[in-house]
Amino acid sequence: MDSNRLLAPPAPIHITSQQAESPSTGLEDLTPSSSTADHSPYSLQIPCSPTAKSLGGDTLRSRAGSFNSTAETSRSRANSFNSKAETARSRGNSDLTTLRSRFEGDELTTEEALRPDKTNEVDFELDIDNCPFAFSPGQLNKTLNPKSLAAYRALGGIYGLERGLHTDLVAGLSVDETSITDRISFEEATSSPRTQKPLDARPIIAQDVIVSDREVKGQFHDRKRIYKDNRLPAKKSISIWRLFWNAYNDRVLLILTAAAVISLALGIYESVGHTPKAGEGQSLDWVEGLAIMVAIVIVVLVTGLNDYRREKQFAALNARKDDRQVKAIRSGKSIMISVFDVMVGDILHLESGDSIPADGILVGGHGLRCDESSATGESDAMKKTGGPEVWQRMVEGTATSKLDPFIISGSKVLEGVGTYLVTSVGVNSSFGKIMMGLQTENEETPLQVKLGRMANWIGYLGTSAAGLLFFILLFRFLGGLSNNTDTPAQRGSTFLDILIVAITIIVVAVPEGLPVAVTLALSFATKRMYKENNLVRHLRACETMGNATTICSDKTGTLTQNKMTVVAGLLGTDINFARDIEMSNEDKTILTLVTAFGKLSSNVRSLLLQSVAINSTAFEGEEEGKATYIGSKTETALLTMAKEFLGMGPVAEERAGVEVVQLFPFDSDRKCMGVVVRLASGRYRLLVKGAAEIMLQHATQELANISEEPLEPVELSESASMRISANIDDFATQSLRTIALLYKDFPQWPPAGAETLEEDKSMASFEDIFHDMVFLGVVGIQDPLRDGVAHSVKRCQDAGIVVRMVTGDNLTTASAIARQCGIKTEKGLVMEGPKFRQLSDEGMDEILPNLQVLARSSPDDKRILVARLKHLGETVAVTGDGTNDGPALKMADVGFSMGIAGTEVAKEASAIILMDDNFSSIVKAVMWGRSVNDAVSKFLQFQITVNITAVILAFVSAVSSAEMHSVLSAVQLLWVNLIMDTFAALALATDAPTEKILDRKPAPKRAPLITTNMWKMIIGQTIYQLLVTFTLYFAGYDVLGYDTKCLPRNLTGACPDLVGSALETCTAQESAKCTDLMHTELNTMVFNTFVWMQIFNEFNNRRLDNKLNIFEGVLRNYFFIGINCIMVGGQIMIVFVGGQAFQIKRIDGTQWAVCILCALPCLLWAVGLRCVPDIYAAKFFGLAAKIWLSVARPVMKILAIICRPVGKGFRKISQTIFAPAKRSSKRVVSKLRKTKATDDGEVSGKGKATAHDEEAGAGSSEMKQLAPPKTPPQQQQQSMNAGFGMQPPPITLTTAS
Repeated sequence: MDSNRLLAPPAPIHITSQQAESPSTGLEDLTPSSSTADHSPYSLQIPCSPTAKSLGGDTLRSRAGSFNSTAETSRSRANSFNSKAETARSRGNSDLTTLRSRFEGDELTTEEALRPDKTNEVDFELDIDNCPFAFSPGQLNKTLNPKSLAAYRALGGIYGLERGLHTDLVAGLSVDETSITDRISFEEATSSPRTQKPLDARPIIAQDVIVSDREVKGQFHDRKRIYKDNRLPAKKSISIWRLFWNAYNDRVLLILTAAAVISLALGIYESVGHTPKAGEGQSLDWVEGLAIMVAIVIVVLVTGLNDYRREKQFAALNARKDDRQVKAIRSGKSIMISVFDVMVGDILHLESGDSIPADGILVGGHGLRCDESSATGESDAMKKTGGPEVWQRMVEGTATSKLDPFIISGSKVLEGVGTYLVTSVGVNSSFGKIMMGLQTENEETPLQVKLGRMANWIGYLGTSAAGLLFFILLFRFLGGLSNNTDTPAQRGSTFLDILIVAITIIVVAVPEGLPVAVTLALSFATKRMYKENNLVRHLRACETMGNATTICSDKTGTLTQNKMTVVAGLLGTDINFARDIEMSNEDKTILTLVTAFGKLSSNVRSLLLQSVAINSTAFEGEEEGKATYIGSKTETALLTMAKEFLGMGPVAEERAGVEVVQLFPFDSDRKCMGVVVRLASGRYRLLVKGAAEIMLQHATQELANISEEPLEPVELSESASMRISANIDDFATQSLRTIALLYKDFPQWPPAGAETLEEDKSMASFEDIFHDMVFLGVVGIQDPLRDGVAHSVKRCQDAGIVVRMVTGDNLTTASAIARQCGIKTEKGLVMEGPKFRQLSDEGMDEILPNLQVLARSSPDDKRILVARLKHLGETVAVTGDGTNDGPALKMADVGFSMGIAGTEVAKEASAIILMDDNFSSIVKAVMWGRSVNDAVSKFLQFQITVNITAVILAFVSAVSSAEMHSVLSAVQLLWVNLIMDTFAALALATDAPTEKILDRKPAPKRAPLITTNMWKMIIGQTIYQLLVTFTLYFAGYDVLGYDTKCLPRNLTGACPDLVGSALETCTAQESAKCTDLMHTELNTMVFNTFVWMQIFNEFNNRRLDNKLNIFEGVLRNYFFIGINCIMVGGQIMIVFVGGQAFQIKRIDGTQWAVCILCALPCLLWAVGLRCVPDIYAAKFFGLAAKIWLSVARPVMKILAIICRPVGKGFRKISQTIFAPAKRSSKRVVSKLRKTKATDDGEVSGKGKATAHDEEAGAGSSEMKQLAPPKTPPQQQQQSMNAGFGMQPPPITLTTAS
């Protein structure tokens, strides 16, 4: 198990109070065991696991068994005096007046405190005969809805919960638990939890037992049955039938369906009700209507199945996105479990940066503060008090409403560490209830929005063309009615043909496949990125990452392996040691580690051991079944050194005999951490470790002789300080991380005159006491570079991406590592964070182009850096792992968090999680991001070509046809639409990226969707396709040798219906039939050639640059091969068996050869287009645009002059006609509202009317806050833009590389 972080250790540390003991007042029966330290159960009879108080691993439960969350004494329950004059009278002393607690709800009885609300009475129902637990889910929720100390007391406090939930505050749940046979009632759990669980009732587990998160059959069966697991019900997915309906519920398809139904009805009427003339066959006009309906069904089925596949993929992505690992105590051991496997009764670790996965009660901790703004709206950091201390204060009668032991799911740990007891999970938790009401649809990415607008714009032009075609054909139809001898049914059929052609052109013109292409590309890319250790949390990041121009990367774990080892150091000021003899030099004597540590006196060894073992947040655990240290890699390296060379035993034993008074967690601003321990002499010792050069600034003393027993600090001379500084610089030049160890003794705590914390006067302010420290030594820790990181950095630089390193290491170390990675160049600038943040905005903007390394940086420096880079127009990607990195990750265009070393806050603020913390994975993300953008551009280029060609071909052929029929029938156009909207999207969106995709520069933020190279290919291919199809359509009879007279000889041989007829006696009816057959045959060839040109052009669109190899990597894309096989097979089948349904005629081999040979040259045509330099194409398009605008603008002005008066007149007429009705309707609505208000007032009465209105207002306000909008504003805007009032997007011409 490799995803372990800095968490509380499984080892108790003795912590004591500093206040004087008070005489007993008879509360022994209400207090924890007061056994002495010599008989501590926590270090002898239970496994190494955190107990009541823990700081990054240092458990702060005293060996006497008392709970203490701060240095302020948790008084023994045998003591009745508090620090103030208020005395909590012993309950045994009934003749004295008891001092009541002062918290809200103190006067409530148990029944009142746990009374269910009307809305959740079901949660309070409990089958007593079939439930082994004492509490229902609803009763446990009462502690947090809202926070209620009264409910906490009614449940028996922390010990009542422990007993009633069959758990253990020290050992947690048992990994072997399945069903629970022992049952406990509510009364049993709440009536006897006045003390901790007896020692003989706690589990005794051997220290060498390895506990894993293995799956046990039926594990936690009863807990899951009663309290559920920590999963929210998946958002109800849209059924496939609903997706089919959504695909069909398109206005254009509905209109087309209506027209097809009418066409089918008229065709059936003509076929059944009309007797054919002699020599005529049965009418088959009904086939077209049926074929259109079948084609619509196929389009709907393919679109629905495509959407269903996409929904399933994103559902799987969301499941992976929400899963994470948390650290729990089970069977007395700390193990990593999935957040979904958290159970009620679990004991979970908390540390700074964690996102709390479930509701609960704090068991113990130190300095724990939580941000509950996301759950309660409370913006202040909430200080937490351990549940045992709160219960003790209740017993003593000194509890106040300020005490807060409640841990709320969804909140964030800002600082401190601890453990807590889980009381509610999943749908029963606070966060679960909120999320159940806020489940929303998947967000649209910026590219989807942009393409949606372009699709509307293209659809607007296509609709205009279809409307113009409809009116032209309609006027021709109406003009010929006087000479039309057809029956009414035939005339109606002719009109329907006109309508169907116009509607079908709209279907083809509207490129609804554009947003679908983005979705397909994103779903394909995110799935493949997950396999390459990139978990995409926000889809927009996938496409944005492709255009990243700069990456601000952390060093540790991202550029390096995060496998740290102490390889060199300095003990005192004159003993140098190194693991590798090559690190020696002639200027100083270098000892081996064994020799160097062997020179230390026992007192100095003990002092160093405390500095490493006590002032640490790492602890012992198991990874893949092997014992190891878990936590910060820097601290695990120090613990390994202490174990190998200082004789350190188990960390739990080293910490068990130490009394911790105050802890100072690591702070990224001050670059150090510390701990205060009480010595046997009664004095107090502050131990600090941190960044060496910063620590040296606070050291003014050194030990006189580290080889002698007494610890005698003397003044740190200037020469000694220079030697230390030189060693630090020497280590830094060897790319070593330098950590210094300091200490200082105090006669009392807090020190006299020291500044204390406002909320706790027994705690000293670190900044006020961190001075005049005694220097112990400095160590150099090696963290080797990851394999291939230099190559990955070089690939980014070749791709036009500037890589910057942002690290907390000192200037020398950062520069050395940056050079090894290839980040630092000769002209590159290296700067420290404190100096960087002092620059003005103008000064930052001036140095940023050359800034390559930011050393000794804080999270705020990283945020400032990202902000200024974005201000300069850069697309910024940034990595982060700490809680304080959240603002920078949010601000960046793409934030990468660390999957292994990152905190939960950092992961939630990020857009992509690097599951292996590896910089090479960022390069993969860049490649896939560019692949997504390329897939969309390929499809856009392909579809616009088909759109323009199909619309122009259908329009011109229909207008020029005497029968007003398009060369492409409605069913044929639907097939073309299926090819370009679905099949092409699948084929072009699934090309995996290659290394060559990094050979070009990133696209600017404001780059147009269609580049000059794309316009060149679109317009060039459109011209070729129109020339070929128009030539076949208008000159096909001459080119192909057709005899337009009644000569039954043509390319297909004899006219099949005229075989045996005398050529000389060919009747007019036979001649017309022969002509119709030749016309259908020619139209079939035009249709066949058109489709094959699209198939060949699809290969052209696999490249967006001017390189000629369009088949590169095609054999690796099985989707592309499969889709093209379907398209080719479908086209062949249509030509051979389509017949009347597609209005085509089977053609022979010679005609097939003509079609293929006419379509195939589009590949060669594309080669010629690619040979035209983009700069010349841009000039040509610019000139053409100027000419077009010079013609179009006057025309538009003339139309505006003509149409404006007409519009004004129409508005006036409409106002005149509809104004009276509008005013009348307003008056009616107003009267109805007044009547309703009056009726409400009469029913509720004057006294209740105001309250009723307020409740209604509050209710509506609450509903407005919780109910997600049905249609996002962007979608509403798109819906409005779908009509004629939309604005076409600007199209900019840029040259492609």
